[in-house]
Amino acid sequence: MTARPATDARRAAVLGSPIAHSLSPVLHRAAYAHLGLRDWTYDRFQVDEAGLPGFLAGLGPQWAGLSLTMPLKRAVIPLLDEISDTAAAVEAVNTVVFTEDGRKVGDNTDIPGMIAALRERGIEKVESAAVLGAGATASSALAALSRICSGEVVAYVRSEARAAEMRRWGARLGVAVRTAGWAAAGEALAAPLVIATTPAGAADALAAQVPERVGTLFDVLYEPWPTALAEHWAAHGGAVVGGLDLLVHQAVLQVEQMTGLSPAPLDVMRAAGERALTGP
Repeated sequence: MTARPATDARRAAVLGSPIAHSLSPVLHRAAYAHLGLRDWTYDRFQVDEAGLPGFLAGLGPQWAGLSLTMPLKRAVIPLLDEISDTAAAVEAVNTVVFTEDGRKVGDNTDIPGMIAALRERGIEKVESAAVLGAGATASSALAALSRICSGEVVAYVRSEARAAEMRRWGARLGVAVRTAGWAAAGEALAAPLVIATTPAGAADALAAQVPERVGTLFDVLYEPWPTALAEHWAAHGGAVVGGLDLLVHQAVLQVEQMTGLSPAPLDVMRAAGERALTGP
């Protein structure tokens, strides 16, 4: 995949619904400033599934790429010319790059972003893991675990339909997935790696169940932060990887793909995200 020359004035944006909370513009703009891309812009647009085809059809040749969040990660697939093997593995695209010949190519940077965020904290291999939740991020978590987990992954979910879906994803990705009901989610906290993919507040009740000895928690939320679970985890001496870590690492890959410039400035982007979350 070849992006257009980064020296041209280009546009990029993040799409989703809701989208006002997205930190992606902060991260990408910080990268552009550091890379000297003064004529590049990065915006956010409220776009739902019904509006996505029309939005894509209306984009001109100045567009370099798009970041996609919910509910567009699967809806975009039939509108693209090609998707990467990584994106196809979980049927989710969070990155679209417009090539020099006008093709729209989809990728998923969440999966390598998760792996990079864990590697940054020294987590390269685990013998087992637990996943809290069963949405689109949970399937990306399974894909990441397929590369770093040598044993069983237990997914804690709220319905049998979700449980069946996680087992199907496990079979597809080559991960040994066992499912358990949400009522037993406290058991997950004893795993050497726990990946929490639930919405804000959904795992707060588990904070009181954090054991005295803990491994690593990867909580994909970044606002509010810290979550109750992350706060209690850190208080017990456990390592915590947060949603901002994931957001920055996946955004680094997006910037590199859209601009064709590498490496993207990880530390600069992280600092910009931290400033945006903590305020002046």
